Amino acid sequence: MVSAPPGSTLNGERAARVAGVPNRFRDLRARRIEPSWIWAILLGMRLAQSLLLLSVRLLAQTNPLDFLNHNHPVLDAHNCYPYEGKWADRVDRALAGGFPAGIEQDMAWYVDPATGKGRAVVSHDAKTNGSEPLLRDYFFERVRPIVEKALAENDRAQWPLIVLHFDFKSVEPPLLHAVWDVLGEYQAWITTAAKSADPHRLMPFDAKPLLVLTEDSDEQEEVFFNQVPVGARLRVFGSAHTKAIPSKPKAEHDRLLATLPPGQLLPAPPTNYRRWWNNSWFTVEEGGQHRAGAWTAEDDRRLRALVDHAHRLGYWIRFYTLDGFGAGEDKGWGDSYNFGSHEAVRARWKAAVAAGVNLIASDQYEELRAAMK
Repeated sequence: MVSAPPGSTLNGERAARVAGVPNRFRDLRARRIEPSWIWAILLGMRLAQSLLLLSVRLLAQTNPLDFLNHNHPVLDAHNCYPYEGKWADRVDRALAGGFPAGIEQDMAWYVDPATGKGRAVVSHDAKTNGSEPLLRDYFFERVRPIVEKALAENDRAQWPLIVLHFDFKSVEPPLLHAVWDVLGEYQAWITTAAKSADPHRLMPFDAKPLLVLTEDSDEQEEVFFNQVPVGARLRVFGSAHTKAIPSKPKAEHDRLLATLPPGQLLPAPPTNYRRWWNNSWFTVEEGGQHRAGAWTAEDDRRLRALVDHAHRLGYWIRFYTLDGFGAGEDKGWGDSYNFGSHEAVRARWKAAVAAGVNLIASDQYEELRAAMK
């Protein structure tokens, strides 16, 4: 047995253990070290390791919805293109208010009767005459300075800056393929995700200044998703299918749309392709804009229930179209989505922002932007 050094607290049992330790370690083991310090060091190391693992897990579990403006509302500029030879400044107006911003472009197919060649054009109507602008010229080249500046600055936390939203007036394959090809020309600007073998596996976004969304037709999914090889990049993301409700009788259609539980309207979770839910205001107030009365607490609960359901499933949600203006104020907007007054629409804008609607569509870009601040 080894004797304890004078003044040491080493007892016989510990001395026996030290005796079996090689000389180069024996002095270290025999030194007087308070056990509380050892435990503090070990505890600190374990805590640091746990915090590191937690950080990694949190990063891995980032909510995909946060990708778009941190899951906060975005103005969606409805019908943001010229028609009837007017309103050519709409893209400029929509972007003048700051970012992020949504830009809706309605797409149609024009075939030149002289050559038989077709092209994708931005058009308010499916019937085209050849005077309509090309998507490439009207949208992509117009935003080139914005996108190139953003790429140079590389502030990815602010991306996407612009949400390009397609509304296809027709869905013939040549039109869809032409739009897909144009997106390919500008793919370096566009947020993409890898196509997974399992469509229900949501792959992470590769952030870029533009995010491209389209609507729910199966014809679009065929071209924009099904025909894309596994491992290739998805350039555009579709909306969810909402429960089909017979259009007649209209009163029953409108009643069901505004009263069915959100889980019945949208039962399925998102897919790698279908990432958002597009809704008319008829799902909130029965009969839509023209039958809307004063905004009520019941209306607000309905709106919040729809938004919360979409977010729980993992979808962004859009509502269209929230306009409000009086006689003589129409600037090419039309009356279809008109609540009838500025006061009426402002109540809905305020409610949509408070509820967390991701994309709020309106023709009144500047007024909505001011209401969102």
